[in-house]
Amino acid sequence: MPAAAVRPAGPLQYKVVELSTVDEGTLERTVNEWSSKGWMLDGVQFAMRESSKRPAMAFVFFTREGEPATHDVESARGRLREMSETGSPTAALVSSPDFTGNAATAYRRPPGTVSAHERLAQLAGLDEPERPERGLILEPEE
Repeated sequence: MPAAAVRPAGPLQYKVVELSTVDEGTLERTVNEWSSKGWMLDGVQFAMRESSKRPAMAFVFFTREGEPATHDVESARGRLREMSETGSPTAALVSSPDFTGNAATAYRRPPGTVSAHERLAQLAGLDEPERPERGLILEPEE
């Protein structure tokens, strides 16, 4: 058995690289980049589309000898504390005005683009997209 094929003794670290563009060049660059950093190619897994014979994604697996990665528990707790006080970045995005199709003050969409909400309204054939309801809306009594 060649020396390069022998599994190193000791604990292994694992590295997974996700590729959304799957072609010869992308795979080659990924393998060369991580191999030059001391990682050994362990395998490639392709995710296929039903409508195409070309893979939609690839996951490239690497290993190398070394101690397993340690987790910075205090840093993680600090991030969780911060998110509990200020909210998560995802929650901020979802609640932002531009996410719902309203005009945002800090963010300007490039000309000619529409929000997902506006595009759905267009596809549904609505003349003007409905604004999301906020709070309780009472109708006047007649």
